[in-house]
Amino acid sequence: MTHLQRSIDDAIAAVRGLSVLDEPVQRAAELVLRCLKGGHKLLICGNGGSASDATHMATEFLCRFKLDRRPYPALSLTANGEFMTAVCNDYHADEIFARQVWGLGQPGDVLIAFTTSGKSRNVLRAVEQAKSQGLETICFLGRDGGFTRGAATIDLVVPGTNTARIQEGHKLLMHVLCEIVDGQLTAK
Repeated sequence: MTHLQRSIDDAIAAVRGLSVLDEPVQRAAELVLRCLKGGHKLLICGNGGSASDATHMATEFLCRFKLDRRPYPALSLTANGEFMTAVCNDYHADEIFARQVWGLGQPGDVLIAFTTSGKSRNVLRAVEQAKSQGLETICFLGRDGGFTRGAATIDLVVPGTNTARIQEGHKLLMHVLCEIVDGQLTAK
């Protein structure tokens, strides 16, 4: 068996395992819908490769996913390098997302966070800050959820030890969440 075939088989097995997340994905979609329909915004963050997932998800809402509809407010907290380096210099890297949540978050907003290990302290700090301000939170986690598991309103944990397969699982879950929400958002 080739490396590619093994990776495909592993990816298929990982995706099949996501079916246990149907109920939390539905709840996450309801949170996002309530937020956006209520005139609030999504704040989205992720560490490392998950930073790209955060920006990707924000784009799906602010631009569009499938339907040609009005843009909905979604901010990637990973997209401001100047701010993040200032926080790392003046405070600590653990605070790069929490300070943005503190400055931008309002009750009714939703924080969505990605961490494949569940052990990104800056993601955990963002969730803690969001909760202290009355925001609902959704965490896309990997492995066993790490020390972040249980901190958010809703956890979407992709089990496994292979970071690539976890990230692929996160992308699928993110797209499913977008599909559910997109069909219920107001058109132009």
